[in-house]
Amino acid sequence: MEKTIAVLIAAHILGDFLLQPDWLVERKKQISFMVLHGFVHALLVYGLYQTWAYWMLPVAILAAHLAIDLVKQICKSDGAKAFALDQAAHILSIIGISWLLGNTGGLPPFSGFGYALIVGFAGFIATVQGAGYFVGRMAEKIKEQNDLQINGLENGGFLIGNVERALIFLLIFIGQPAGIGFLVAAKSILRFEEAKKQKLAEYVLIGTLLSFSMAIAIATATRWAMSL
Repeated sequence: MEKTIAVLIAAHILGDFLLQPDWLVERKKQISFMVLHGFVHALLVYGLYQTWAYWMLPVAILAAHLAIDLVKQICKSDGAKAFALDQAAHILSIIGISWLLGNTGGLPPFSGFGYALIVGFAGFIATVQGAGYFVGRMAEKIKEQNDLQINGLENGGFLIGNVERALIFLLIFIGQPAGIGFLVAAKSILRFEEAKKQKLAEYVLIGTLLSFSMAIAIATATRWAMSL
């Protein structure tokens, strides 16, 4: 059951973050594009789970994913909180489908090829892109609430965050978490001038701690899932 859930969550991560470009996100209010996105998830599940004669799994994932996305569109919710609730709903639906089909629908345990590669790659995408989306939404909210003016490179913070989370994932993956301390030290030195301004310093600190915490948590969970 654990491997089944891990592979299905991996498929969800790849479908939501790697294979959902900006143009699709912008058009998902249209039912045709929402269905297209749902079919991407269903095809990923079918391809990664590798149980070719069992069609109920991708169909169930398609139905659940469309239902959750439709509720989100009806509620017209956005931001970090909506994102977290949306992802939690998808993961809970995956767990529920795995349990239901495993106990009543004859879903066989995962026995396909490349389990560690599938889970590891999806974990990397979740660490870099998934966490980055959440941190970015939180940062935007803080900037708006405090009328902060960030004068830097366009998308500079976004790119720095992606690189730091990728490095954290790599350090956790190779069993060298102590190296994260050097990242913290290096970023503190580079942000020294900003630390003299309280609002800006607190903004940077919140974003950094949130980014590092999420990266460590997701990378650790990925490494555990790969060992199943």
